[in-house]
Amino acid sequence: MARPLVQRSAIPGLGLSAGITLAMVSIVVLLPIGALLVQGANFGIANNWAVVNRERVWAALFLSFRLSFYAALFNLIFGVLLAWVLVRYRFPGKRLIDAAVDLPFALPTAVAGIALTALYAPNGVLGGLAQDIGWKIAYTQWGIFLALVFVGLPFVTRTVQPVVEEIETEVEEASATLGASRLHTLRHVILPMLAPAALTGFALALARAVGEYGSVIFIAGNIPLKTEIAPLLIVIQLEEFNYDAAGAIGIAMLVISFAMLLSINLIQIWSRRRIGHV
Repeated sequence: MARPLVQRSAIPGLGLSAGITLAMVSIVVLLPIGALLVQGANFGIANNWAVVNRERVWAALFLSFRLSFYAALFNLIFGVLLAWVLVRYRFPGKRLIDAAVDLPFALPTAVAGIALTALYAPNGVLGGLAQDIGWKIAYTQWGIFLALVFVGLPFVTRTVQPVVEEIETEVEEASATLGASRLHTLRHVILPMLAPAALTGFALALARAVGEYGSVIFIAGNIPLKTEIAPLLIVIQLEEFNYDAAGAIGIAMLVISFAMLLSINLIQIWSRRRIGHV
């Protein structure tokens, strides 16, 4: 009796695949984080707290995470709208806009920071117009927010776009034939389907913004207690060869980031379960 043909996967077996995956994750993620935590443990909890518990550090941490959250929230709304427009509508220049969405991925962050500063500085084109109405963008928190929006927008748009492509227009038509208004269809049909991908994009944009350095330092002004971000403080400590202080600030950012991302993941799990029960 002939033996049944065994269908082999294109990916190697579980042992080899798991080994390669765990090795890469360990080298790229776990080992650096572990080294940071070991350094912090050797420095001591009291010393770490003494470094972090300063007005300048708290101001930088609060500024970085607050503006990163606002920028990710803005990107969540605008990124979903942009993904919907790019998928559902045809208009002149669509391909150009679609390609421009990926520009922050390809453009070096320092170049992006210089370009944004040139545009929004008081002597820039857009900055000059803003100054005429009494609004200053560059070298303020508005400039930081703008830079964080710029680097984080593609994460939301590219995460949501494939999901929008999978939503058939018949779903909206069926909802309309049943008497549902556009707002009801949006709230109870479209948004629940987009929520998991949108939250994933939000988390990615938030994580990207929190650690952003290159595009921010040029437009921020870097004034302590006003426009100084936490990554800049880490760089300052490293330039002074104060590795323990830099590690302490890094651990503080790691703890806050982990708490925020954990909260987002819990909300994402809840939204998926809610969709499954509908």
